[in-house]
Amino acid sequence: MIQRRRILAATGAGLAPTLTAPRLVRAETRTPGWPDRPIRFVITAQVGGVSDIFIRIFENRLRERLGQPVWIDARPGAGGSVGGAVVATSTDNHTIMINHIASHGIGPTLHKSRLSFDPLRDTPGIARIASLPNVLIVKGDGPVRDLQGLIAYIKANPRRANFSSAGAGTSSHLSGVLFGQKLGLDLTHVPYRGTAPSMAAVMNGEVLFAIDNAPASRQQVLAGMLRALGVSTAQRASTMPELPTLQEQGVPDFDVTSWYGVAGPASMPRPIVERLSEEFVACVNDPQIAQRLRDYGAEPWPLGADGYNAFMRAEVERWAEVIRISGATAD
Repeated sequence: MIQRRRILAATGAGLAPTLTAPRLVRAETRTPGWPDRPIRFVITAQVGGVSDIFIRIFENRLRERLGQPVWIDARPGAGGSVGGAVVATSTDNHTIMINHIASHGIGPTLHKSRLSFDPLRDTPGIARIASLPNVLIVKGDGPVRDLQGLIAYIKANPRRANFSSAGAGTSSHLSGVLFGQKLGLDLTHVPYRGTAPSMAAVMNGEVLFAIDNAPASRQQVLAGMLRALGVSTAQRASTMPELPTLQEQGVPDFDVTSWYGVAGPASMPRPIVERLSEEFVACVNDPQIAQRLRDYGAEPWPLGADGYNAFMRAEVERWAEVIRISGATAD
């Protein structure tokens, strides 16, 4: 910190104040006195899940940049609405959340009748940080060996045409719904309480397949307990370039990514939002943090507050149409 101040001071020496002032203004000068306590991070899933792992990747750098530690408050349940409600009503300007496709892309439509708040209005975005490809997985020693074999099996065994998810309203749920829509398949959704039991259901043969976050199934795929048939994104994932996309294999216009970001209460002052947005984007652009995200299987995907909110509005419209056509429910 001392070294950085010296550099800034030296850079400004001998230059006119009107020219140098915009470049020399540090983020903390726009938010005087903030933060003055630890930052509370609400996660909407269990400790040890994706959101928790992302915070662990960021926390040391955030502590350095903000001058305050962060602490994790796990509030899982209802596709992110339990944790979202906590953040929506917070007024301390030190409470933020990890949000994602389930809480702010799918949930506003699928859970609309159950929500006590509007996610986009009451917990707007601060910054987008990363994305995770989903992978279609089947039982490692099961009858299905490739995607065309899966489609043929579903058509020949309609009573076994089921897929598991990490819960109603998750990206794994709507990925399965969209997969069925694109191929004209009548599929049965079987929700579980989290990714681990959903994967276990595939390995045990309770369900035929699942489409879930790639890192979650990596070890089981490597061990042969699960077989990966394709990735959900339009382009091959940089972390598994050998695995073809579902689009490549004939699923038309299939492009699903599980995105993650940071959101806060609508009452948070704009200067603090801008400060946090800058800090998170800077963290994602840091080569060491970006590499840690890739090591986990994620893609760094930084975007500031305004762009992130526009992105989320487009995602809500997209998934609302999928939900409407399919008749998917949160039950």
